Amino acid sequence: MKTTLASSALLALLGPVMAQAQQAFPARLAAHAELPGATFVPAPDGAAPHYNLSGRFTGPEGRATDLYSEVQAANGLALPFPGQPLQGFSGIRALDEGRFLVLTDNGFGTKANSSDVILMFNIVRPDWETGRVAIERTIRLSDPDQNVPFPIMNEASPGRFLTGADFDLESIQPVGDGYWLGDEFGPWLIQVNGEGEVQKVVATEPGGTLMRSPDNAFAIAPDPGAAPADEVVVFRSGGYEGMALSEDGETLYPLLEKPVWDPAAEARETVGGVPVLRLFEVSSETGAWSDRIRYYPLDAPDHAIGDFNLIGGTRGLIIERDSGQGDPREGWAETPATFKRIYLVDLERVDDNDVLEKIAYIDLMQIEDPEGIAPRGTADGTFTFPFVTIENVDRVDDTHIVVANDNNYPFSVGREQGRADDNEIILLQVEEFLNAE
Repeated sequence: MKTTLASSALLALLGPVMAQAQQAFPARLAAHAELPGATFVPAPDGAAPHYNLSGRFTGPEGRATDLYSEVQAANGLALPFPGQPLQGFSGIRALDEGRFLVLTDNGFGTKANSSDVILMFNIVRPDWETGRVAIERTIRLSDPDQNVPFPIMNEASPGRFLTGADFDLESIQPVGDGYWLGDEFGPWLIQVNGEGEVQKVVATEPGGTLMRSPDNAFAIAPDPGAAPADEVVVFRSGGYEGMALSEDGETLYPLLEKPVWDPAAEARETVGGVPVLRLFEVSSETGAWSDRIRYYPLDAPDHAIGDFNLIGGTRGLIIERDSGQGDPREGWAETPATFKRIYLVDLERVDDNDVLEKIAYIDLMQIEDPEGIAPRGTADGTFTFPFVTIENVDRVDDTHIVVANDNNYPFSVGREQGRADDNEIILLQVEEFLNAE
């Protein structure tokens, strides 16, 4: 009886989402490139010698004092590392001349273990013929004018570089001569100039309702359900995983990764019984919040989004994914990847509750590769992208999109058993999908 009731409850929860018309379209692998996970850059000029190593706080009890003393059981790699890791692409924008703007994640996954990682983003250029990725420019983040409203890790240092203990950056948009970044710890929106220097830090307060995560420096309540009545709690690692930019560059659309805790309902937020993610509007000029809130419907309550970019007008692409990793065809993964999709949405196609319509999708576990372009991951003409975190998507031209994983180096093992994942960047031919109505 318990099994029957649970199944019925799950179907009732998912029914409204499953009822939406979701057209599936094919995706064909056009090119593949990868940057090895073990790619490091030196600490910037002006940084303390402390930053010549990274990953020294990733051990089970925090500090690993000796070089190569902390061995990861899943892949045999040892920490701390010499240098700063370039890994963890958590946001992408297509630039001109085949280049891409990529945002590096906070370091090693949490506020507690990433204080020795200096935040950065990069401009890279894949060579689709050789499969290699060139790094053209690295931009480090800093706060020389003390615009961050809380004490940073390098508060008393001359360079005032930002670290993975200060912010967890997951989305990026070039605006004018600078950039806007979306963070998960606050969640905050951060405006920086072309040199990565903080100009403004904006708290999440759409419609006058303050929203904080347990990692916010000013958080009053660490756990959902214990917040003041006028606050909505964002779950840890549930902040701004995606953030799109309007064609005119005037409006940012930050999208939360996970449903918020609704204090009125004492539960994770749903609309019509469907789990949803909040999508906001913010002025890129002033950082002012609009009162408008849209909702992205998840196909399952435990899913999360990975990235969000507009590709023309009000049409956009959103990655939705489960938390599995590893190709189910190979049989070694304990919880293999099953749901890794990219959805086409339109900001103007919403229902009466402002819930977005899912117009169409492509399945990243069913990518056509009849010519065997991929160096790994293709069997019987089908290529899979079986990573736990796929956090990068943007349109390249009228027929192609770019997709990349966040490899969480050295922890994620999705491509090959016993081997830490690399940063894979793939070019997909998806003309029918981009033109879906």
